[in-house]
Amino acid sequence: MSARDAAALLGVKRQTLYAYASRGLVRSIAKDGRDRAYRRQDLERLRARSAARSGHAAVAAGALRWGEPVLDTALSSVVGGDLHYRGRSAAAIARSGATFETVAHWLWNGVWDARVRFAPGDAGIDVRAASRVVPAGAHPIDRLIALAGILACASAGSLAIEDDAYAASFPRRLAAFLALAPGREALVARALAAKTVADAVVIASGARGGPGARRAVDCALVLMAEHELNASTFAARVAAGAGAELAACVVAGLSTIAGTGHGKACDRVEALFDEAREPEDAARILRDRRRRGDPVPAFGHPLYAEGDPRTAPMLEAAEALAPRSLAVRKARAFVHAMALAGGEPPSIEVGLVAIAGALGMERGGAAALMAIGRTAGWIAHVREQRAAGFSLRPRARYVGMPSAPAVPASVPR
Repeated sequence: MSARDAAALLGVKRQTLYAYASRGLVRSIAKDGRDRAYRRQDLERLRARSAARSGHAAVAAGALRWGEPVLDTALSSVVGGDLHYRGRSAAAIARSGATFETVAHWLWNGVWDARVRFAPGDAGIDVRAASRVVPAGAHPIDRLIALAGILACASAGSLAIEDDAYAASFPRRLAAFLALAPGREALVARALAAKTVADAVVIASGARGGPGARRAVDCALVLMAEHELNASTFAARVAAGAGAELAACVVAGLSTIAGTGHGKACDRVEALFDEAREPEDAARILRDRRRRGDPVPAFGHPLYAEGDPRTAPMLEAAEALAPRSLAVRKARAFVHAMALAGGEPPSIEVGLVAIAGALGMERGGAAALMAIGRTAGWIAHVREQRAAGFSLRPRARYVGMPSAPAVPASVPR
């Protein structure tokens, strides 16, 4: 938004808007000349905070739109522009080489143990029959939703939420289900028998890259493991509060992360990269989009004014794995071109698409990495919500037509 429109939205003078921007409360990007454009999401969040002075209704309404925190959690926090898992920096954890299993165990139990491994198990469903249910060419996340739904039916009635072995079966199964298609059933069995979830992803997706591939996948899974009250996690907590079984809560999370404003936002980055035949086209594409007023997906994040701290470790992992990969070179070019144009830093979708491209995963593989990683956080939040002992049931404020007069029992003729 322009400075004039942004100030009008907030009901403040331009000088106040500039003060907000200097304090990092509102992000802006350079336009033509000396003008700057201000990010609408930041402005809406500021307006919601201001509205909190108007009473509880305004607080509640604003909280549902990137507003103030509304639930207590011991699992993660965003502090000083960094994401922490139970007090530990997620980016630092990823750079340390920690495995997804160690991080999941940390989130579930608050115990750091680098030796944790998830025991191999079976698929929990008839793999050959399930492979015929999913349409050919389905998006990876859509396949995972269908197969997790079958898994939920098979495990209906199980309340083993506190059982780590049962919980650990979900990320492993979802990773193995990436291979589920007619004629690839053998890959599912191999993935289920893999030493780690990252190895299962590499096997099931047919990823290339040798030992480095597992390290890159672990980096992505660790950084996707938890992100406080995002949309899919909130959906899983709502299901948990309603008493749904763990598998059903995972389905709720998967169904939400499938949205184009969540996990499938990665698909828009894949499409952006497709616009560039070569990495050198990135600067031209960004200029054309700016001229048309088209948004650039996955640059900027409402919670991180200085840039998403999870993105850099993923880009580093992709570079280490396959620096000459076309996807990695395009990611590098778009990030550089956006920085030169005074734009916002890249968000996680750019990093995920770079890793998926470096691995040679199928289209939609980046979104699948996000979903498999986020199972750790969903399970942790399901447990936390069950322990809290209440249902999540916000009220709606009716803004429709005024109540109509009652219709008389008989109408005089």
